[in-house]
Amino acid sequence: MLLRIPSVRRSGLRRLGWESWQATDPDPLFVFAPRFFRAAYIILEVADADQTLDPRIYIDFGKGFEPDEEIELKHTRDGVYVVSLQSFGRVHKVRFDPSSYPSQFRFRAFIAYDEKSVRAFVGKRLRAAAMGERAAPLCEIIARPGAPELSGVGARVARVRGATPHFEQVIAMANDRFAGAAAWSGERPAFSFVTPVYDAPARYLDQLLDSFRIQRSGAYELILSDDGSTSPETIDWLERHRGTPDVTILRAAQNGGIAAATNSGLAAARGEWIGFIDHDDALAPFAVDALLETIERTPRAQFVFTDEIVADAQLQPKHYSLKPAFDPVLLSGVNYVNHLSLYRRERLLALGGLRRGFDGSQDYDLLLRYTHGLATEEIVHLPYPAYLWRRDGKSYSVSFLDRATASARRALAESYSSDGAPAVVEPALNADLHRVRFAPKSDAWPLVSVVVPSRDSFSLVTRLFDDLTRRTDYPNLEIIVVDNGTQDSRVLDLYERTKAAYPFFSVDIVEEPFNFARQVNRGLRAARGDHILLLNNDIEVIDAGWLKEMVSCLAYPSAGVVGARLLYPNGTLQHAGVIVGLGTVAGHWFCGMPGDYPGPMGRLEVRQSLAAVTGACMLITRACLEAVGELDEQNFAIAYNDTDYCLRAGRAGFRVVWTPFATLYHHESASRGSDETDANLARFRREQDALRKKYGLLDFVDPAFNPWYSRDNAAPRLQLLRSLPSGRHFRV
Repeated sequence: MLLRIPSVRRSGLRRLGWESWQATDPDPLFVFAPRFFRAAYIILEVADADQTLDPRIYIDFGKGFEPDEEIELKHTRDGVYVVSLQSFGRVHKVRFDPSSYPSQFRFRAFIAYDEKSVRAFVGKRLRAAAMGERAAPLCEIIARPGAPELSGVGARVARVRGATPHFEQVIAMANDRFAGAAAWSGERPAFSFVTPVYDAPARYLDQLLDSFRIQRSGAYELILSDDGSTSPETIDWLERHRGTPDVTILRAAQNGGIAAATNSGLAAARGEWIGFIDHDDALAPFAVDALLETIERTPRAQFVFTDEIVADAQLQPKHYSLKPAFDPVLLSGVNYVNHLSLYRRERLLALGGLRRGFDGSQDYDLLLRYTHGLATEEIVHLPYPAYLWRRDGKSYSVSFLDRATASARRALAESYSSDGAPAVVEPALNADLHRVRFAPKSDAWPLVSVVVPSRDSFSLVTRLFDDLTRRTDYPNLEIIVVDNGTQDSRVLDLYERTKAAYPFFSVDIVEEPFNFARQVNRGLRAARGDHILLLNNDIEVIDAGWLKEMVSCLAYPSAGVVGARLLYPNGTLQHAGVIVGLGTVAGHWFCGMPGDYPGPMGRLEVRQSLAAVTGACMLITRACLEAVGELDEQNFAIAYNDTDYCLRAGRAGFRVVWTPFATLYHHESASRGSDETDANLARFRREQDALRKKYGLLDFVDPAFNPWYSRDNAAPRLQLLRSLPSGRHFRV
């Protein structure tokens, strides 16, 4: 038996009708109290959403909702979620968050007393979808792991896997790997961890020291460099801990600032590697073991950085910062490296350590200076959450964000200076993040050849030609249309009129079956430009400076390919980069999310390196084209030719850059119609298999992706691995 169940609380929602709702803020929620009804199941149904939703469920077992113990749900517009109350035991309340951004949808909630009713409800929805009466719902069962009920109901079992339980599982894996290791036998510690201290509460220092006492004995030293503390509590703690094994305490007579205190600690360090840790933070268990293993495996390394856990005021883990491999392009927009970072002592001393005058961003300034000039194989990312970063709103960069942001931009301006003149650094899409402005080395912008594959599509090409000739602020381009057999007289006439008006416009018409790669290759061979832009005919310009931005990104070292941010006409994300291995092949991450979705660590609001970008709007340098060659028209005639090309470019030593500052609309496949014929589907699967085989994608971990992210959803979620991942470089 099914019964409608009302919510006992809701917020961030506005009712539009009996079942229709609008989410009005970033945290809309429904709360239900099924214990009052003594039901076995609660069914939550969302349908007809106006955009892809990112729903979450939380369960209160009597102690309230734990915000970091969410239940993973796949992103969808139509979903049925069955919570097996009986499998969890006593459930007080269930909370459903339909999305983390404004959206509209239909929503219903039911309780059921038996499995038969649940199966009947889910079966009815699936049958309606099969008959074309309703959209096919995503069905998920939320149950205790191992619960047997509802097997074969046509739904996946969602798992409770927020950051906190995931972190606990990772530490358990590290325990299996490193527990019982012998004490460090070196004559001096491998690592010196330097901590500037100023008026730190005693409990912070206790927690910091406790996190070191559980590390590999003898492999580290902790240097507490006091910066003239005036707090009796801090001074007393430091005096009581003088003589503690593996701990050095330095005292300054007066306050000199974080840079001075850190450099004093650096001067006293004995380890070959230096790490910095704030006085209110801590190391995760087995951090030293994981780092020791990494430097032994990568003897050429000059810099190592790890993932981190964001903790609350009590140092309880809450959120991850899961990072890509080292990317200087991303670092130019946000200090995503942050904690924990290890530096070679010799190189660090040669640079003079931290510099004064970069208050709040002295670590960012050091990162930019230290990593400048290092080779890819000398920088290692260790995907282990080695650092617990306490976020209680009291750190310098939080309390003085404006000054820290100004310091960061001054460091970037110096790092990207040209001929002695500092670069211009502006706010990114997020005002707290950064955008380095690049100008051409000479006054003239290089010639860009715009290659447009097309056929018929009068309205599309009319708009595109107008956008390129009237709405694009780029002074030096040629437009090459490669046409595979237009029959529309209006389009043929448009070609002639455009050629007469613009001498930089040309058309090459060859009537042949559609082969995207072959058409593009015809354009590549005809192009005269310093750079070549592949551009679909269903692209629409939004901002006039988009092409200057793409060309500007070629100022990054070794850049050979640049991709843009593409939006669907309704403003949602179509392309924020391609993650190789997503969906077992390659896919656009965060596709369908709101256009202003920031992504992890704000990555979608700044430039970054990726393994691949879409060929719908892809800029290629002449040098890259000559080194890599043309698109593969034999194995990837229609699909994945862009991904294959980017991977070939990466293996040839060229960087692939994605920028959100070049944003356009993409009316995806508007000129070609549906691909869902038997022949096209068979061809598509062949091209998928060809890409999997060529690059071993089942085992491929995209360097722009974190190994702890699952690859089965456009919006990555946490997954557990069979073993701890090793250190890695940004290499495809």
